[in-house]
Amino acid sequence: MSENVILVTGATGVLGREVLDRVRRTGLPVRAMTRGAVLPDDPGVTWVTADLRTGEGLDAAFDGVATVIHCASDTRKPKHDIPGWRHLLGAAKRAGVGHIVNISIVGIDRIPYSYYKIKIEGERLLAESGIPWSNLRATQFPELLHKVFGVSSKTPFVIVPSKTVCQPVDQGEVADRLVELAQGAPAGRVADLGGPRVYRVGDLARSWLKAVGKRRWVLPVRVPGRAGAGLRAGGLVTPENAVGVRTWEEYLAAKVAG
Repeated sequence: MSENVILVTGATGVLGREVLDRVRRTGLPVRAMTRGAVLPDDPGVTWVTADLRTGEGLDAAFDGVATVIHCASDTRKPKHDIPGWRHLLGAAKRAGVGHIVNISIVGIDRIPYSYYKIKIEGERLLAESGIPWSNLRATQFPELLHKVFGVSSKTPFVIVPSKTVCQPVDQGEVADRLVELAQGAPAGRVADLGGPRVYRVGDLARSWLKAVGKRRWVLPVRVPGRAGAGLRAGGLVTPENAVGVRTWEEYLAAKVAG
């Protein structure tokens, strides 16, 4: 290939937007993929329409691409992710893509939650595809926690899993790492990426409520079964990989209280 074109899937999502911004800064040719029919007016980025669920438009989107940073995931209907993986891998093979960089989640092999099982299956499909790959697992994004607490606080109680800890990591720092991986050689599964501090989820909820000026009871609830046991055993965190810099408190000050 004459150019190292990088394709970002899920380019309109929370992480995808950050990744796209950082790829643009590298000066490399960048292509952004979305299902939307109306494409953004975005100088320096080639936007393409394609649908991972059906495979429609993928061959054109992948034509001439050297590297894919895969950020797309259907969290509302996660069962679509597996057909999406199969379509993505098929298109990548036909296009001769040389490197797929995937984002995944810390704890998917320790907490038997349905969405996490789908993430594991996606990792397996990638590893067995024959396409060179890199896979990064990260802890929870502050934006995700912000949305969850926002929905929960519409009731008198903010319900949180009891005896559970969390390690928020800034999505911009995750994007930095993904773009770094995309510019290097395929590395397989790399070290997990966690935020700088581990918190009890109840404490995160209380600090969020204080920042947004809401008064609610925080109600810890014991999650039953193996999933709950995995949460209480620290399945969501990776304290040995606390390499993130931006803290939850800094996120609240910049994004919520401001």
